Amino acid sequence: MSDGALVLFSGGQDSATCLAWALDRFARVETIGFDYGQRHVVELAVRDAFRAELLHAFPRWAAKLGEDHVLALDALRAISDTALTRDTAITMQTNGLPNTFVPGRNLLFLTFAAALAYRRGLKHIVAGVCETDYSGYPDCRDDTIKALQVALNLGMESRLLLHTPLMWRDKPATWVLADALGGRTLTALVEEHTHSCYLGDRSTRHPWGYGCATCPACDLRRKGWENWKAAHAG
Repeated sequence: MSDGALVLFSGGQDSATCLAWALDRFARVETIGFDYGQRHVVELAVRDAFRAELLHAFPRWAAKLGEDHVLALDALRAISDTALTRDTAITMQTNGLPNTFVPGRNLLFLTFAAALAYRRGLKHIVAGVCETDYSGYPDCRDDTIKALQVALNLGMESRLLLHTPLMWRDKPATWVLADALGGRTLTALVEEHTHSCYLGDRSTRHPWGYGCATCPACDLRRKGWENWKAAHAG
């Protein structure tokens, strides 16, 4: 198994930053996305443009970026009743979690990614999960990822490594990381060619990117961008 990496690349800000992080570290990088019956596919639609723009802007990474894979996991929609898989309002649930939480989603994503990485001979799996600036999703926690890494390696008799570069970074720090990796060129690509809005609104371009500007994902992205800009003004 090589020291290559497989990046879970949704088309959002976090996974795009993680893709740049992996390209800066590994000699071979592939990407994987999932069509799980989400209420919109805007994130999936912007993935190709971001990859293409990244290669154009950073020739040093062009030789490293390999194949992209998109897997259909629409069974997840069939067993989920959430604001990310149904056209319903975003609210908090009685268990303290927002109804944007899709139970088992990240566990399934990482398991399928591990199976693909095993077949492709890639040792490292990179995901943009984070428990610093997040919505309380239990499958984004560091303990969850560490436990899953143990289970995957036991179940596949392998030595896969799960990397979470954003685990202890808040949203402003995620912008800082992108800036450190690729300067204004990379942060501009993240602003223009990634998508985080839960509602899939790409009709309005804000300084921080496209979105409805009202959903929790847009609010988090906007506040992170504004705090990053304020900290580095002048």
